[in-house]
Amino acid sequence: MTFARFTLAYWCVLIAALLPIVCAWIAKSGMVGKPRREGGYDNDNPRAWLAKQTDWRARAHAAQQNSFEALPLFIGAVIIAHQLGAHQARLDVLAFLFVFLRLFYIMAYVAGMGTVRSVVWAVGLAVNVAILFLGYR
Repeated sequence: MTFARFTLAYWCVLIAALLPIVCAWIAKSGMVGKPRREGGYDNDNPRAWLAKQTDWRARAHAAQQNSFEALPLFIGAVIIAHQLGAHQARLDVLAFLFVFLRLFYIMAYVAGMGTVRSVVWAVGLAVNVAILFLGYR
């Protein structure tokens, strides 16, 4: 019996899928367990609580939303590249680069570095397009 192995690119898909959870954790950090009357996290109404946040917590929440938005193209690009028989080492490098860029994007977003964030987002989009066409012949 043979088993398919996860490529580095597939592991990167898993990591990218977990990044929104990391952003949510950042947005809620230090507020879970704190009384609601003192601004603590409201698990009964989390969306309303998040909507009231400001500064870096609000930006972490926005990074979470954008991380979810970036997932479909990345997942699709990796799957399509695999199906088209893309060069595995190139695919792995580009997928790893995308995850690295997403981490940098999240850091820039939370830190309030709008221009840097936008540039990193654009480079990440270009990497996704490159992944998508990697197997094109």
